[in-house]
Amino acid sequence: MSVGKERRARAFKAAFFLSIPFLAGCTSVIPDAGTRPGTAAPAPRPSPPASAARPDAPPPSYQPRPSVPGTAAARPIPATPRPPLAAAPVPGDAATAAASGVIAGPEFTELGVSPEEASAALKAFRISCPSVQRRQDVSGLTQTGEWAESCRAAADWPDRDASNFFSRYFGTVQVGAGTAFVTGYFEPEIAASRTRQPGYDVPIYRRPADLVDVDLGLFSESLKGRKIRGRVEGSNFVPYYDRAAIVRGALAGRGLEIAWAADAAEFFFLQIQGSGRLRLPDGQIVRIGYDSQNGRDYVGIGKLLLDRGELQSGQTSMQGILDYLRADPVRGAAVMNENPSWIFFRELTGPGPLGALGLPVTGRVSVAADPKFVPLGAPVFLSLDRAEPGHLWVAQDTGGAIKGANRFDSFWGAGEDARAIAGGMAARGSALLLLPRVSVARLTAR
Repeated sequence: MSVGKERRARAFKAAFFLSIPFLAGCTSVIPDAGTRPGTAAPAPRPSPPASAARPDAPPPSYQPRPSVPGTAAARPIPATPRPPLAAAPVPGDAATAAASGVIAGPEFTELGVSPEEASAALKAFRISCPSVQRRQDVSGLTQTGEWAESCRAAADWPDRDASNFFSRYFGTVQVGAGTAFVTGYFEPEIAASRTRQPGYDVPIYRRPADLVDVDLGLFSESLKGRKIRGRVEGSNFVPYYDRAAIVRGALAGRGLEIAWAADAAEFFFLQIQGSGRLRLPDGQIVRIGYDSQNGRDYVGIGKLLLDRGELQSGQTSMQGILDYLRADPVRGAAVMNENPSWIFFRELTGPGPLGALGLPVTGRVSVAADPKFVPLGAPVFLSLDRAEPGHLWVAQDTGGAIKGANRFDSFWGAGEDARAIAGGMAARGSALLLLPRVSVARLTAR
């Protein structure tokens, strides 16, 4: 290590230990790893850097592109969900699926899964198998080796006979009350340019070198499981720049730009999705994916606007919020800055987008779930009051807002249909997890 690096390391360590009392109550905790930010209370904002505008200066407005006709949220297709199974009350302190209580569900053959849905789920499950066998299951539902038999069989099982695969190797369980809530996400495509030019002036940043991840559990047993992000400023470790500071130029001039987006509002929603496609002026498509986040808590502006009466309940879809942001660019820029979270990206090549397993997710098959309540890689059967998401899925992703038992975020792929369905998705019903039969037998033994 060079003298300069050693001096900086010592300065960081000293600053960090001095800040431990503050960090113990810090609200700027890194969301669980995943492709998309989470939802939580806003964190306090630091003073803006010297390169940023005054904190009381109005945020710069943007030139919005008009809403495109025909891109409204899809009209829901109603359905009647299966009722959850009768279950004992969930303990108030239950932090995992195992602690929430698990009861055996019906056989797979009783669920009414079509051959086409089963085939698609088998293909996705096959992708997940290397990871599901390697990962530690923090939900408490499965143990080492319990996925081995089904994964060996999946490797060569004919897709056309997928229903028999799931029937043979899996049983179903309900976690806790079994009451499901499902939202949607998709892979957006937005206009962008590799260079800044008229009409393309919204920076899309890669991860900056001064963004530091800290595992607090390495310093104090009482902080185990808590992580934060920030930066070193002099002899202090401070929160990283929030959205307002970044918009005002905190990262300008560092050469961090992957590209420049044409529409700030569209890019705002691409950050929420966590990955997307950039359509360059020459027609080339560049795929970008989540690389990191500034450590600030995500704040959903739809709920803010609903609570203030600026939007009605039927207007809080992605499409409705976009219309609001575009109606007044100055007001829209200020509202977006009330979400202090900022997502950094990296370019992707090959299949994608990638989920929390580091593997490609599949439109209309992959869902995001809370790994404390669903083993990542496990099949999930959803029966909901909307017909579109009511089928067999595979848990292959996570999201900071996707917390707790029976909370899922359904992935719809790319394109206008995916955008229309995901943008207004909110469905309720029941959920069953498909687990290896040996796991089900162990969990439900009397």
